Amino acid sequence: MSSAASLSEPEVLAHAKRRLFPDGDEADAYAVTDTQFAADEWLAGEPIPPAVRDSLAPFNHVRVGTGYPDLVGVRSLDADLLAVDRLGAGPPLVAVEAKGYARNAPVDVERGVVQAHDRLGEANAAFVSAPVEAVSQSDRALARELNVGVLGVDADGAVTAMEAPRVVGNRTADEATAIRFQATARGVADRSFGLNHPKNYLAYPVAVYREGSTADAMADHVVGATDAARTGAAFLGLIDEAPDGGASLTALGGDVVRFALDRDGSAAAALEAFEAWKRSRKRFCEVAPDWGLVTRRVVWAYPATRLLVTELQAMADEGIERPSLVDLVEWLHVQHPAFAVELFVRGTEAARSRVLGADGDLRRDALADGEVYHAPTVFQLKALLFHAGVLAERGAEPHRLNPTSDGWRLREPLAPGRRRD
Repeated sequence: MSSAASLSEPEVLAHAKRRLFPDGDEADAYAVTDTQFAADEWLAGEPIPPAVRDSLAPFNHVRVGTGYPDLVGVRSLDADLLAVDRLGAGPPLVAVEAKGYARNAPVDVERGVVQAHDRLGEANAAFVSAPVEAVSQSDRALARELNVGVLGVDADGAVTAMEAPRVVGNRTADEATAIRFQATARGVADRSFGLNHPKNYLAYPVAVYREGSTADAMADHVVGATDAARTGAAFLGLIDEAPDGGASLTALGGDVVRFALDRDGSAAAALEAFEAWKRSRKRFCEVAPDWGLVTRRVVWAYPATRLLVTELQAMADEGIERPSLVDLVEWLHVQHPAFAVELFVRGTEAARSRVLGADGDLRRDALADGEVYHAPTVFQLKALLFHAGVLAERGAEPHRLNPTSDGWRLREPLAPGRRRD
């Protein structure tokens, strides 16, 4: 057991993260740690233990307010951590600043309180975390005045909520939006698209509507990987998954079912029609033009699609007509840095550490390795956009991916200067 006076800033932050975000697989929750903590050493001669670094992963450099918090995430926090239970329908966006000992220097908790307060321009709740004996009464008084929570960390890693902040409403900037997106059922953090043909997802709400077993109907007529089809349908916003394993139609999923009923007369007949497209590698919008239009509408409703199409069009406007995957990620990182990393780079400590420097800068040489990319984006999501007629080329699995030649061109880019009167 370490003494309280030996708790470094990375160790303090790791304990705070475990308290605020105890379950990495929890639904509607997601958190990232700033890239400065992905280094082997925190200060010269002071290594960050691998176990601490692993507990802090994944890493990203996310701007909130006028700076970059040590930790930013989304989760419905325990009641003792907040002065009010919640604000609005969704879980709060939380920012954390950590302070710890460095060569027995004083812990500047006051500065951490001020830094955390700055994040309240965009975060719903902000905390400073520090060794418990380093937090003075004046630090706590300042935190109460500025509506900042205080987390005191004991030598054994126990975290006490010394001050609980009120949840506040605010605007959410683009960078914080990336973290909110990852915390939803449609984010791409750990699981998303496991299949690369849109028919497998479009059929799922039809199977839900059809009388009888949804899984059996999917296996008989569409695809055997029914769990992957279900997960993808949820990510596309076609169904809502229930804790008991059931599923219900969303508004978008209901409209897909209405289209199927209008086209084929019944849900059963619609599912039988899907059998013709099993193992088809042809572009879906060409072999089934009507369903292709439905696919286009569904993938356009997916937030990542809008971002990708907007930026690919902007690249085309700038004369970059045939961008590679590396070109796209570099471009996106300038325009939407947090989204670029969350959407394309695997969330593992190894991948994020290779791709991002301590200040969140991209390392181009790492981008040339297909293994650092998030497969559901570069393979499955790209394949969906190919089948919908949005992109010119289909996706590839990371181990077969050559990022420098993998093309991300829009199938039909608009000509510059012809989009307005």
